[in-house]
Amino acid sequence: MAAPRDAEIWKDVQTYYGQVLKKAADLQTNACVTSTRPVPKHIQEALQNVHEEVALRYYGCGLVIPECLENCWILDLGSGSGRDCYALSQLVGEKGHVTGIDMTEGQVEVAKKYIGYHMEKYGFQVPNVTFIHGYIEKLGEAGIKNESYDIIISNCVINLVPDKQEVLKEVYRVLKHGGELYFSDVYASLELPEEIRTHKVLWGECLGGALYWKDLAILAQKIGFCPPRLVTASLITVQNKEVERVIGNCRFVSATFRLFKLLKTEPAKRCQVIYNGGITGHKKELIFDANFTFKEGEIVEVDEETAAILKNSRFAQDFLITPIGEKLPTCGGCSALESKEGACYFHQILKGVQIQKRESQDVGAGKDCLSRM
Repeated sequence: MAAPRDAEIWKDVQTYYGQVLKKAADLQTNACVTSTRPVPKHIQEALQNVHEEVALRYYGCGLVIPECLENCWILDLGSGSGRDCYALSQLVGEKGHVTGIDMTEGQVEVAKKYIGYHMEKYGFQVPNVTFIHGYIEKLGEAGIKNESYDIIISNCVINLVPDKQEVLKEVYRVLKHGGELYFSDVYASLELPEEIRTHKVLWGECLGGALYWKDLAILAQKIGFCPPRLVTASLITVQNKEVERVIGNCRFVSATFRLFKLLKTEPAKRCQVIYNGGITGHKKELIFDANFTFKEGEIVEVDEETAAILKNSRFAQDFLITPIGEKLPTCGGCSALESKEGACYFHQILKGVQIQKRESQDVGAGKDCLSRM
């Protein structure tokens, strides 16, 4: 049984997204409409094919469509009206599959309503998308089996759940080994006071349940994930006087992270890698996270953790990976690591500092900065 407070939050969120909000324009802050970086052309085209009513009821805070999706099985936590699911269903193709799960029955009904429309538009003979009414911290109750998905996404939804740890435990359970949680969410600069945590509008607007940003790494390590990898982040500006009064000095950031589930095997080693190119929409350059950008044919030295991820995930076929010191094929223009010091980058955005993207010669610069905070 859910705790009384959790049950109250579930009810408030369902009411907010099922009855109060009818379209994105009804939101009272910009927390759920923050754009973090340009959208690749192939994703723009996929989003343009989504039915107007489905897109109108989209409330996400980032773009949660990662790379290398062909034939993958994807689970969308808090899929809402299904916008991301329908975009992803095009990208995984007929041999892939996308499942959306959401706690708000009205949103699930909207999503289901347009399955036939989208499959006909894509030319698919058999639907490759399914929608389930359920709770993202109770995936087992929804019938979702162990190690059944390659990728799990979530678009500004985990903050709406009181028990974040339970969500991440369920994600870990249903991900295949080498699988990834690729998710956007809202993070707070401090432990939220009671006034914010119990404010109904702030919960619905994705602020009241925001995780203190340092707690994400703690939860990930506790459950067994590799450390979180920041992809991109942007400061949320709240242009609502009443909301600003309540939140006071607290700052919020919309951020996208990657979390990988890897088997604990042999000790990882630093490696040098070459991106082979060819991933749809990223043929010449793959922006993996805030620390690593891989350009086709260029040698990049990576740390132990990054090497293990590239070797044991769906990206393995897209990289030539060798221990440092071994001779690699010559390339046109080999480069050192391109780094944006991920942890420092995230922390400075939280503080409201306007920063430029910076290069670093130190592979571990982001981690070193994080350890000093």
